[in-house]
Amino acid sequence: MSKDRTFVDRALGLLMPMGPVRARAMFGGWGIYLDDTMFGLIADDELFLKVDGESEARFAAAGAQPFLYSRAGDSITMSYRKAPDGALSDPGALLPWAELALAAAKRARKGKKNKSSKRQTARRLSP
Repeated sequence: MSKDRTFVDRALGLLMPMGPVRARAMFGGWGIYLDDTMFGLIADDELFLKVDGESEARFAAAGAQPFLYSRAGDSITMSYRKAPDGALSDPGALLPWAELALAAAKRARKGKKNKSSKRQTARRLSP
C-alpha cells in the first residue's frame, strides 16, 4: 500500500458530493465507504467501483476493466470494475458511476441480510 495518499485524497474529493465518503486502509489498498457501505476500492492508484448483475454491463460497455488479483497462482476476479476512462476528470463525470456502485453495494448487502435472516429462521424452525 502506498503511504502517499495523494490519489486517495483526490478520489475522495471527487466523491465528496455524495456525502461523507471515507477511505479505510485494507489489504494493501483502500476501501471507499459512504456511511458503512463499501462501494469502491483503490489499488495501485486506480479506483474500482462495485458492480453487480444490474450494473456490470454498463461498466463493461464503457470499457471499465474488472478488478483482478492473484492468490496462490490463480487470478481472482472481484465484483469491482475500474472507473471508466475520463470519470476521474471531475465529479460530474464520476458521480453517476459512483452512484451505480453504491446502489450495487447496497443491493449486495441487502441480499446478504436476507440470506442470513433465512438461515436464522430455518435454525429456529428445525427440530
